[in-house]
Amino acid sequence: MDTQAMKTYRYFLKDSIRKRINFRNTDQNRNISPPPIQNPCPADAKRIDLPGPKEWENIAPVDLTQAIANRKSHRKYLAQSLSKEELAYLLWTTQGLRESPTHGHAYRTVPSAGCRHAFETYLAVFNVEELEPGIYRYLPLDHQLVFEFSDEMLSEKMIHGSLGQTYPGRSAVTFIWVAVPYRMEWRYGLAAHKVIALDAGHVCQNLYLACEAVGAGTCAIAAYDQEEMDEFLGLDGENEFVIYLAPVGKI
Repeated sequence: MDTQAMKTYRYFLKDSIRKRINFRNTDQNRNISPPPIQNPCPADAKRIDLPGPKEWENIAPVDLTQAIANRKSHRKYLAQSLSKEELAYLLWTTQGLRESPTHGHAYRTVPSAGCRHAFETYLAVFNVEELEPGIYRYLPLDHQLVFEFSDEMLSEKMIHGSLGQTYPGRSAVTFIWVAVPYRMEWRYGLAAHKVIALDAGHVCQNLYLACEAVGAGTCAIAAYDQEEMDEFLGLDGENEFVIYLAPVGKI
């Protein structure tokens, strides 16, 4: 049966991509320099070094088949903190570098169309050892956190911005992935918006599996108030915007 969904899908693939999206008419093919692969931060910003793979003494190896079999969404968490080491591990598994950047590419632990990696990782930290509560951003090129700001109403604002869902404000930490669309548009033009959404799924699945190694759980969230979350993080909603959330806590 030729459903409307199938017709729409074929139209998108055959007409929109093949005919309307001109992959030769991109900034890359105009020889315009690519955008930075990591957003800058002020020179006087507070940076926190994170332990790297050689320092993860307490991260036990987990069988991949077992991790996949155990993968499920968790919305209730223990009142137990994550260690700084565990948080560093989760950040590395979702956006960390596999090797040093070369020729404007940063090969990471997750796949990305054209190695463009259009995301910035923000964290709403509630209960992580050695970190005061607040909003942080991950710097994958440096494997550091940069402290963005604190807010006495952080938990309440995360819950309200998540349309009343409580677990984003009652986790140990909530991952907030922000899309920087031009990083992908530079190469793919209008087709960038499809692969940005696909890439978000790659990132969050890695988080689900990595949580198995630290006795934690997560739950992907796409239901949130877009304008409220963007404004809370100080994003303009066009050049940068929230695309996905995932609370993490011990289970």
